[in-house]
Amino acid sequence: MIERTVFTSDHEAFRDSFRRFIDKEIAPFHDGWEEQGYVAREVWNQAGDNGFLCATMPEAYGGAGADKLYSVIQMEELARAGASGIGYSLHSEIVAPYILHYGTEVQKKKYLPKLASGKMVGAIAMSEPAAGSDLQGVKTSAIQQTDGSYLLNGSKTFITNGWHADLVVVVAKTNPAAGAKGTSLLLVERGMPGFEKGKRLKKLGLKAQDTSELFFDNVRVPPENLLGGEAYENRGFICLMEQLPWERLQIAITAVASAQAAIDWTVAYVKERKVFGQPVASFQNTRFTLAELQTEVQVARVFVDKCTELVMLDKLDTATASMAKYWTTDLQCKVMDECVQLFGGYGYMWEYPITRAYADARVQRIYGGTNEIMKEVITRSMGLGGR
Repeated sequence: MIERTVFTSDHEAFRDSFRRFIDKEIAPFHDGWEEQGYVAREVWNQAGDNGFLCATMPEAYGGAGADKLYSVIQMEELARAGASGIGYSLHSEIVAPYILHYGTEVQKKKYLPKLASGKMVGAIAMSEPAAGSDLQGVKTSAIQQTDGSYLLNGSKTFITNGWHADLVVVVAKTNPAAGAKGTSLLLVERGMPGFEKGKRLKKLGLKAQDTSELFFDNVRVPPENLLGGEAYENRGFICLMEQLPWERLQIAITAVASAQAAIDWTVAYVKERKVFGQPVASFQNTRFTLAELQTEVQVARVFVDKCTELVMLDKLDTATASMAKYWTTDLQCKVMDECVQLFGGYGYMWEYPITRAYADARVQRIYGGTNEIMKEVITRSMGLGGR
């Protein structure tokens, strides 16, 4: 195998620490969280107490000033453990960075320390019943009133961390007539009158992840809760586009780590499982299938590690991130399918990690922009215009 060079000894020490945290605070309870449809709220506080939330935020705002590789390690370790209910990466590496990069100083001081401590759980509300990958089609509106506040109306769906969320970055049209150029981001807090959470959504996979609908009925959002203040009014779409490469790479990182975990589980299983008096691993088809899968995952890991190096230098472009997202998630689903086949009937039983990983993988090709959208992004970078 090609030795990975992106991590230092400090990173690997952090990996060991976070792996112990998973083994103690997450793994023993994850089955129960899948049954109830959401993780325990306490696991957020525990993560905050141990410095596992928003580590890449500056120390002045409650973080550790760490580089993104520490977050990459968390994504990989959660995937390795099959702990798909934990929404730390969205909280720490999507929600918090929006506030850090675009928020006013007051907003940073008010929210980032609470997100880092786990006192607040963050979510971002983009998708709507009629607008998923097409963010320009968002219908939720936030019209400014004479007192300066914004009257927020609309609904969002498929919102990760939605059930626990104390703070939601809401994508809304502050100037509906201007289309994408009239989009802004608003900081909506739990308890604001008119802000309601709908039912937790029952999904094919990610069953412990608290995915919810959110409703906004004449929610009066103070002007100071417009992300970035007046300077960023109607500039929300630009902010979203700037953050997409890192967001999509996070999906790719999880895809590769999940695929490797599936291969590891399968290798262990086929060595032990016997058919016709001999281990499943003794059959050429088994060995060749796993050899092919391991080769493809190794190729994917090298590519994703290179993309990670680029994101550390702020040089990861949208097209390359789209390549990583689409190719690795397609591969993830292929690996899961092949590994389930090698498990046989047991691969269809929910108590086996491979079964859950198979169900969890399918959405990876959908969220963060569907893989079909990723291909459109790539073709545009090649000068191939569509309709």
